[in-house]
Amino acid sequence: MTGARRQRKEPKKSVAVSLLSRFAAAPHVVWSVLFILIPLVFVAYYSFTDRDFHFTFENIAAFFTPKYLQILWRSVKLALIATAVCLLIGYPAAYYIARADAKRQKILIMLIMLPMWMNFLIRTYAWMVILQDTGILNSALGTVGIGPLKLMYTEGAVVLGMVYDYLPYMIMPIYSVMVKLDPRLVEAAYDLGCTPVQVIRKVVIPQSIPGVVSGVMMVFVPSISTFYISQKLGGGNFYLIGDAIETQVYTANNLHMAAAISLVLMIILLAGMFVMNRFSDDSAGGGLIP
Repeated sequence: MTGARRQRKEPKKSVAVSLLSRFAAAPHVVWSVLFILIPLVFVAYYSFTDRDFHFTFENIAAFFTPKYLQILWRSVKLALIATAVCLLIGYPAAYYIARADAKRQKILIMLIMLPMWMNFLIRTYAWMVILQDTGILNSALGTVGIGPLKLMYTEGAVVLGMVYDYLPYMIMPIYSVMVKLDPRLVEAAYDLGCTPVQVIRKVVIPQSIPGVVSGVMMVFVPSISTFYISQKLGGGNFYLIGDAIETQVYTANNLHMAAAISLVLMIILLAGMFVMNRFSDDSAGGGLIP
């Protein structure tokens, strides 16, 4: 009898838990529908309509012309360079932070996140002051007989702005994975005769691949769609895909073409994220690589 009573109570309890979990998820569902799903529907609707809201493929077709494909290529190129530089700087930084003691980790993380507390525009203007012909950097170089160098309004300045603004997005995902790395794996690798370089190559890097993939996507996505950095540090000489969207919205007043560019760019980024996630899933794992 006691067992039968327990069996009767358990379904009621499971139903209550199910209802509670659904209720707890309701705000997230509402938020997703209002601020993600509905805006995406509007973007798709505007992409396939003209100014009179008649169905058309002209906006999508206009994107695949030499003009916009060249802009897309320039955006991808600079975003890839910025992402690669962030990875080269961020990976060793994340490894160093993860291996530091708890107190030093907190200090280093605070120093990395501290610039993010300032407004994005202020940080960009700060680099304009540093890089301009009469700026701090050229003045310092002038004291040793170098310069003035043309640092502003170059592709290098645009990439520098991207790296500075998005480097924390590379460091933090890699750090969050590395800090959970089981130290016994490293000790086992040393016991098996691995050198420090082999430990990093065969133990640390394979374990940190999910963090690397997350960091790469978190840097590449905002880099390819940025427009303010290219305008201020590039002087408008390097027209990126984000600039094209802004021009269609504020100058040409053509929301339909802007939506079409955004939709195609979003599809490209989602396809890249899908490939990277598959790569991360296949590469994630543990242990030593023979």
